[in-house]
Amino acid sequence: MCGIAGLIKFKGDKRANIEKMNERMLHRGPDDGGIYISDNGDVALGHRRLSILDLSKKGAQPFVSATGDSIMVYNGEIYNSGEIKDKLRSEGKVKEFKSTSDTEVLIEAIESYGIEKALSMCKGMFGIGFYDKKAGTITLARDRVGEKPLYYGTVNGAFVFASDLGCIRVIDGFDNKINTDILDIYFTEGYIPAPYSIYEGINKLEAGTYLTLDVNTLKYEVHTYWSMMEAAKRGQSNIFTGSRQEAAEELERLLKESIKGQMVADVPVGAFLSAGIDSSTIVALMQDLDPGKVKTFTIGMNDPKYNEAEYAKEIARHLGTEHTELYITEDDAKAVIPKLSKMFAEPFADSSQIPTYLVSKMTRDHVTVSLSGDGGDELFCGYTSYESISRIWGKMGKVPYGLRKPASSLILHSPLANKEIYRIKATLLGAKGPRDLHRIEHETDPLTKRIALKKGTAPYKYTTLPNDFMEEVNHEAMLMDMLVYHPDDILVKVDRTAMAVSLETRVPMLDRDLVEFAWTLPVEYLREGKVGKQVLRDVLYKYVPREMMERPKKGFSIPISKWLMDKDLRDWAEGLLNKDKIAAQGILDPDVVEKIWTDFTERGIYRIQIWYILMFQMWYEDEYKWA
Repeated sequence: MCGIAGLIKFKGDKRANIEKMNERMLHRGPDDGGIYISDNGDVALGHRRLSILDLSKKGAQPFVSATGDSIMVYNGEIYNSGEIKDKLRSEGKVKEFKSTSDTEVLIEAIESYGIEKALSMCKGMFGIGFYDKKAGTITLARDRVGEKPLYYGTVNGAFVFASDLGCIRVIDGFDNKINTDILDIYFTEGYIPAPYSIYEGINKLEAGTYLTLDVNTLKYEVHTYWSMMEAAKRGQSNIFTGSRQEAAEELERLLKESIKGQMVADVPVGAFLSAGIDSSTIVALMQDLDPGKVKTFTIGMNDPKYNEAEYAKEIARHLGTEHTELYITEDDAKAVIPKLSKMFAEPFADSSQIPTYLVSKMTRDHVTVSLSGDGGDELFCGYTSYESISRIWGKMGKVPYGLRKPASSLILHSPLANKEIYRIKATLLGAKGPRDLHRIEHETDPLTKRIALKKGTAPYKYTTLPNDFMEEVNHEAMLMDMLVYHPDDILVKVDRTAMAVSLETRVPMLDRDLVEFAWTLPVEYLREGKVGKQVLRDVLYKYVPREMMERPKKGFSIPISKWLMDKDLRDWAEGLLNKDKIAAQGILDPDVVEKIWTDFTERGIYRIQIWYILMFQMWYEDEYKWA
């Protein structure tokens, strides 16, 4: 795990600026740093290193290929680098490797096979910057699911890229405006989805794509080398024909294969362990594969409503792991809040970012790499919302859209809309399909779209993909989450909070073969009534008793609404939400913000958008030093 940066055709002091970019992402790579500047000064590359494989200087970056024709900066891990290395040797592409790092394998594979074939061979997580000196091109690439970040765009006439948006912000001459077109999306979702960022002219490279830039003209093209949509469609066109038991056996095999590869490191490795199905499955299989004791980590809270630490300890004891837990106080959690805007470098408002940071910080005291169970809900139909979407659409979908849409509009423009229950039902009634229903489930409050003064015009996957792309309702919702919510919320949260403390996280369930297999499973292998992840549970129950797991899920959350009523946080919030200040900023509607806040403080109506607004305002003040 590392951080990468690049400046192409930058007219200012290249070395000073690439050094600033490196410094800004020191947390992503505290062990070493390096810079490359081409002879003509057109290309400057920066790298910060968190040493995981080959801790020697032989694995340092920017890395130069054996021919000297290519230079690469790279963030991530290639879990099957050993297989690729053997292929390169057997085919005579490389006679001798000078290091044991996957970086060297990757650069030689790209130089030998070309970017698209090399990427198709790789199983891993990555953000790559590859400079082909002969061709005069820069190629950027991102892993299939979006575990590792990569931003790119234009600053003051130069092409720039970096793992951390904050690196781009520190470049001399940066004056990119706030991208107000995407604020409606942010205040609806709580995050900014790819390809957008908070700044105009700066994008996120989307998962499963690569970009090739002509260094001379700065023109570029983006290509897709792997598509989640195509994998889902292909899987559902080739449904697994074996029994559910056979499906569980194949899933267990694939999980073990993925976990075995992801446990390889030259530094200590552990795992996050909550009391949930996903992390418990990962830990159970890790322990089965490891002759020693796997190191596991959990945080707890004294509020029983939010605490799963006791259950996690029980699971750890049963599996025989070396378990560490830390109980955090309200003060511990609140102390994280001022760090968030720099951690994420753009507005991001999933409040579980706070406990995720705290468990990462505690874990980093013991290991350098931690495996997580992320992906289980989206791939194996775990969210309860999937059941509700299926149930609602089962009734609503029988009525033609041509009848439902006018009825929805009629109710929304009638006095009935003053009652929340009718407004919600009418809004849902206007859904075009299951995916649209999934999107608007959390858009039923009319104030959401009025927070930003400028009405958003930016399209994104929830609004641009064809309706009913998947034949089955649950799969339609799962696909949308794997395309938007998972890469742009869950994976962002885990990457940024863990890297803030220089912890590498790995996600075994996002292995390419496992993801592609998951899409072949029929929905009846995934969900029974309201209980999802059936086939995943079948795997886990071989290792952990069913009764130990069948408890209500509490989630990885904190009582934000309760804390905001405490004097210290309330004073902080009211300072950020000051009506005159918001009016002077000219971005948000001060009257709407005031109503959302007073509805909460005076009438007890808490909207999640309160946290979204606070995270935006805190980011804005930190970035623009608003007085």
